[in-house]
Amino acid sequence: MNTAEKISLIYKVINYNLKIVFSNKFVYFLVAAWLFYLMVIGIMLFSESAPDNSDIFSTLIFPGILMMFYPLVYNIQNDKDSRMLEIIFGVPNYRYKVYLIRFAIALLMLLAFLLLMAGFAWFAVLRIPVFEMVGKLMYPLVFLACLTFLFTTLIRNGNGSAVIMVIIGMIFFIFSEPLSYSKWNLFLNPFRLPTELSMTVWLNVIYQNHLMLAIGSIIAMLWGLMNLQYREKFI
Repeated sequence: MNTAEKISLIYKVINYNLKIVFSNKFVYFLVAAWLFYLMVIGIMLFSESAPDNSDIFSTLIFPGILMMFYPLVYNIQNDKDSRMLEIIFGVPNYRYKVYLIRFAIALLMLLAFLLLMAGFAWFAVLRIPVFEMVGKLMYPLVFLACLTFLFTTLIRNGNGSAVIMVIIGMIFFIFSEPLSYSKWNLFLNPFRLPTELSMTVWLNVIYQNHLMLAIGSIIAMLWGLMNLQYREKFI
């Protein structure tokens, strides 16, 4: 296979997987994320109190979850519905490349939209550190993405995985307030500086939180890829 054929093959693979990632109801999640974000930004613009970096960070979390949710929850389900699962699992080791490519596409899409949203906030509301904020946002969002991928391989049904992830998300959200400044808080806001902690301790809490999320993401992703070995359960 020459270079031109390889490029053509890569293009076809990416094009097909883009159709899967952006298929069906994804546009509704995307529109809902942007509408929610613009509504909150509008409230900030007309609010008497001045927003800060922590407010923008909190505002971006929910749209990020919405944009991440559908492409990963229905990743395998869309293949099953379009009768492509048998073909993908029929090629040795190809299934890993397919789902890793889709995972990468979904995260790159998420990163691009978060940069757009943060850039809009920088222009319209507050001069925030755009790249730093989006980088810190990716830690909890990538962890949730890997966890979502894991449950899709365990449950093997998009709707069932969606229900489980909603329940898990609600549990994390409920405990986010009592664990506001704890390293165990999934939605830890690194821009909301605590008054009772020194800066050194706070930076250590943020570091430990991000480290645990990174390790958890790797474990969830590897576990999900291992589950793909049991191909007969998916078909």
